[in-house]
Amino acid sequence: MRSLASLPIAGQPVPGAASAGPGAGSEAAAAGARQASAVGSTLDLDERIRELKRERNAVILAHFYQESEIQELADFIGDSLQLSREAQRTNADVILFAGVHFMAETAKILNPTRTVLVPDMNAGCSLADGCPADKFAAWRAQHPGAVAISYINCTAEVKALSDIICTSSNAVRVVQSVPAHQKILFAPDRNLGRYVMKQTGRHMELWPGGCIVHETFSQRKLIALRHQHPAAKLVAHPECEEPLLDMADYIGSTNALLNFVVNDNAQAFIVATEPGILHEMRKRAPHKQLIAAPPEANCACNECPFMRLNTLEKVCHALERMEPRLEMSDALREAARLPLERMLALSP
Repeated sequence: MRSLASLPIAGQPVPGAASAGPGAGSEAAAAGARQASAVGSTLDLDERIRELKRERNAVILAHFYQESEIQELADFIGDSLQLSREAQRTNADVILFAGVHFMAETAKILNPTRTVLVPDMNAGCSLADGCPADKFAAWRAQHPGAVAISYINCTAEVKALSDIICTSSNAVRVVQSVPAHQKILFAPDRNLGRYVMKQTGRHMELWPGGCIVHETFSQRKLIALRHQHPAAKLVAHPECEEPLLDMADYIGSTNALLNFVVNDNAQAFIVATEPGILHEMRKRAPHKQLIAAPPEANCACNECPFMRLNTLEKVCHALERMEPRLEMSDALREAARLPLERMLALSP
């Protein structure tokens, strides 16, 4: 369990760490004493969050890429499509969205009367950042009459300029819904766009965007890893680069990858998506070997730096203070709602 030792709680001072004086014994014993003092003098962090959820009538929605400790406290975890559905269904007064900014925006678009909290407003997305609304509008203007399909990993402003939204779960279905004679623009992820083009046989004009996480996986290291684990199946998210997708045994959305690992007969899997999904995979398939696909560099580059900005402490702060709140104008929300609802209508 984690403690609130470093977290201010309304009406409570922040306790100082107990210090070990001369002759206090070993360093390990002193550390244990400090920890016991902190835990004994503060509320448990997990329990405090549960208490605040009850007080606020709040629901925590968390993406599969969040830290495992946040996933464990969430009322619902899922990928972008599942979270959009859950945001639409909830009866809570407060939605705390443990994910990235565009996901919380989606929750607000679908729930204008509810308070939407974000643990860290700096939790952005490289895909959304790489597709500014003004440049997207100019790109659309170069292709009059085209249908603009935007991946949900974009800002509310880009959603408002789009005809329909998609996720990696339903992108093929969304593209297939467009009449064959109409030109399609697809933004902002070119890798997902290429994959959908292969699946549907439809040509699309692609925005030149990419995910900083899914583009870091090393084909060279994956080849070596497959030699080390010849029985392991490679599963990959369609945001990955095309050469890696060509190697994959299965390609799918985050939730589709989870279901494949759980239900397939193989006993070992190399997983080419953000490693936060491994937590739920291990819970549902504890007897299977799960190997995170390695990045090219010797770093934690396969972890989304934006997703990891959220922490339990920030979740607690947000529920305690009821901020940061995500707000947007009614005009923007209404403009972005229609393409989202078109997507949801196509998604069973």
